[in-house]
Amino acid sequence: MILKDKIKVIITDLDGTLLNSDHKISAYTKAIFQELHQQNYLLIVATGRHHLDAQSIVSGLDCPVYLVTSNGARIHSPENELLYSIDMESDIVKSIFDLDIDSEITSVLFKENNWQTNHNNDKLNSFSEESKYIPEIVDFNTLEDFKSIKLFFTHHNHQKLVDLKDKILSNYADTFNHAFSLPFCLEFMDKSVDKSIAIGKILELENFIFEETISFGDGFNDEEMLKSTGKALIMGNAPQSLMDTLPHLETILSNDQDGVATYLSEQFL
Repeated sequence: MILKDKIKVIITDLDGTLLNSDHKISAYTKAIFQELHQQNYLLIVATGRHHLDAQSIVSGLDCPVYLVTSNGARIHSPENELLYSIDMESDIVKSIFDLDIDSEITSVLFKENNWQTNHNNDKLNSFSEESKYIPEIVDFNTLEDFKSIKLFFTHHNHQKLVDLKDKILSNYADTFNHAFSLPFCLEFMDKSVDKSIAIGKILELENFIFEETISFGDGFNDEEMLKSTGKALIMGNAPQSLMDTLPHLETILSNDQDGVATYLSEQFL
């Protein structure tokens, strides 16, 4: 059976995958996805971004898309209906900040309607220049409500984040899922949260199975998704460490070369 006949569901990450380095969807990618919709493929975007942030981007495709956000902590229907949500409770998140986090690290709590952070981080802000999901600078030492969708840390020194990851997991290995979406982005979610789990919920709702899916990703928060789907592709711009972790997967063109849209056009249209 050829790939086109087998696949019914197309799944893609956003940053480093569907989006170029300017965090935009190209006109070519938009046109390909509209054609795929016309041919009745089910489309899913699965991202680490917050839903308000991702919705403003995905709306630019101008076609119906299921949206998995915060690495699986939220699912929204193509009609923007919230189908699934899970948060981390305030007390357990606060206990992480009691571990004496390096003050140079930018820390972020993803809340429902805004994100709270200890630093104004220009690099982080550049990911969401047109988003309505806005930052609030806070002092985590005096913050009272730590309930959040996702906990996020960023620093240009990857080793600082590795050390922080090890510190947190030494206390909470059974409490959180974690992932490096990029080498400078460390994320923690509820233990039950993963893109692949959320995608499974959508497939069950739409009466599809993982064998009928194809996925595209570039980060370690895509790893389980890439392992689960019937066909999986790694972006040419992905870190070598991800390629080494999943050596059986094919690598395609980079995000700046419209790798996702080019592959889909060649294989499905």
